[in-house]
Amino acid sequence: MKAALVGDDGGLLHRARRATGRERGSDAVVADILDFAAELRAYGLERYGEPAAAAGLAVPGIVDERHGVAVYAANLGWRDVPLRALLAERLGVPVALGHDVRTGGLAEGRIGAGRGADRFLFVPLGTGIAGAIGVDGRVEAGAHGFAGEIGHIVVRPQGTPCPCGQRGCLERYASASAVSEAWAAACGDPEADAADCAKAVASGDPNAVRVWQGAVDALADGLVTALTLLDPRTLIIGGGLAEAGDVLFGPLRDAVRRRVTFQKLPSIVPAALGDSAGCLGAGLLARDLLTTGPTPTTPEVTA
Repeated sequence: MKAALVGDDGGLLHRARRATGRERGSDAVVADILDFAAELRAYGLERYGEPAAAAGLAVPGIVDERHGVAVYAANLGWRDVPLRALLAERLGVPVALGHDVRTGGLAEGRIGAGRGADRFLFVPLGTGIAGAIGVDGRVEAGAHGFAGEIGHIVVRPQGTPCPCGQRGCLERYASASAVSEAWAAACGDPEADAADCAKAVASGDPNAVRVWQGAVDALADGLVTALTLLDPRTLIIGGGLAEAGDVLFGPLRDAVRRRVTFQKLPSIVPAALGDSAGCLGAGLLARDLLTTGPTPTTPEVTA
């Protein structure tokens, strides 16, 4: 878990992190979140003379942002947790709840690599692949909270099975974990990962180039499908694979360019905020509460 105090100007005033403690069960994770937030509030009061005026919380899985409910998270084991109400009761301030990738995308769009773009798509390449669809300073959640799941676009029909139940999903070919798995098999080192593959590509290893290009081609196929549907002005690539820099972005830009026909080619840029994006995005959600007020379904809580 990562936490931060964010100032009125959007700057990070204080950062902290701790383990989720998920091995102790979902109830313990929720309790740890509430305790962590309360400690952060106390630090702000002691350090700055006043507590935070609002709080933002970003969590993985399926999130009902409108009603403030963490619907489901496989890795954390929870279902239908009313996190917004629980945290508002604990802190005594308005609370916004968001999806972790959409919240990170909000930060990248407003104050990061997508600043100034009216339409953007943020795609972090990590253990899996997700996406955040940015429209005029906000991120689209979709009718049921599933918008942006680009990792489950099928790019290789009848291909590798995916835990989602489909076969050939993008994240089974182009996520950091997929590249790690492919490179470990190719080089015979079970400990090798995607970062090692990128280094081998840079040194000209033909096996690494083959594995890497396979991932880039799959990613380009998924991205072209997304840009055909969404027509973003800026395509922001983040996550662990993006740390490879030009080793990724050079061939990826070429691969996307070869695939577009009538589509307008977007700018393809690396994410700018790194692992601070989630905390900054949560701060933006909190600040939005203070400037626009709560939604009709948001309980208004005062200290």
